[in-house]
Amino acid sequence: MDAGITVLGLTAGALTTLAFLPQMLKTYRSKSAKDVSSLMLITFCTGVFLWLVYGYFRKDVAVMLANSITLVLNLGIFYLKVRYK
Repeated sequence: MDAGITVLGLTAGALTTLAFLPQMLKTYRSKSAKDVSSLMLITFCTGVFLWLVYGYFRKDVAVMLANSITLVLNLGIFYLKVRYK
């Protein structure tokens, strides 16, 4: 049962993380991030960072892995937002 729960967590994390890849690619290709909310990115990155800390203390690899990648992607979008302003 634990293996099934781990697979479920990793799958959920992968899908949630990959959801931001199209936005990052679109922003990079169009060189425009005017429609991306800075407040949303800051709030989301803060929440993802807190999930990462939570996963660390719980020693939950699925939570840590998914949120590490999600944080990197969202910081990338935030960087592009600032760069193309």
